[in-house]
Amino acid sequence: MYKKFVTVLFLMNMVFVSSWLCVKELRINRIAATQAFQMEYLGASAAEEKKSFFEVVACVSSGQRVVDYEVLELEMKYQLSAQDYDSLLRIVEAEAGGEDADGKLLVANVVLNRVNSDKFPDTVTEVVMQREDGVAQFSPTVDGRFQSVTVSEETYEAVQRALYGEDISQGALYFCAREKADSSNMKWFDQKLTKLFSYGNHEFFL
Repeated sequence: MYKKFVTVLFLMNMVFVSSWLCVKELRINRIAATQAFQMEYLGASAAEEKKSFFEVVACVSSGQRVVDYEVLELEMKYQLSAQDYDSLLRIVEAEAGGEDADGKLLVANVVLNRVNSDKFPDTVTEVVMQREDGVAQFSPTVDGRFQSVTVSEETYEAVQRALYGEDISQGALYFCAREKADSSNMKWFDQKLTKLFSYGNHEFFL
């Protein structure tokens, strides 16, 4: 009799516990189905996704990342021999020693434009030293300035800008200082070439 009573009591407890669990699960399902719960869950999910997004942005735009990007972008466009590099520095200093940084850059651009053109020699030194019908293309190679100049820091910087691909010349292949040029030479520039612009003491032509 006692064992039967204990068994019945145990079964009743099991039924009670099962019923309680079912009711609790039903309550959870009902709560989860409510709009308030869904909104709270969606809000929490969105906040987590937003946080992750901004963490990614912060990582990508970190100081180290920006530096790495700039380093990758800085790729030298022109690889010159030691002789060509020296020739470019000297002709820029000789032709544009009194010009500002952009004036120096423009002279370097013209020399490099000639190297890239089929109309002129293929190296900087050959371009700088070229003679056409016995006439030097760059007067400093004749009057001694090319050989005697002391290259300034600003000229080094301007040449580096040109070697890394900065070009503000609009494709110019010629330049001259009208005030210092022979009148017959200027007549040839004006009649045979197309003037692009003036900068500093120089006029640039194509």
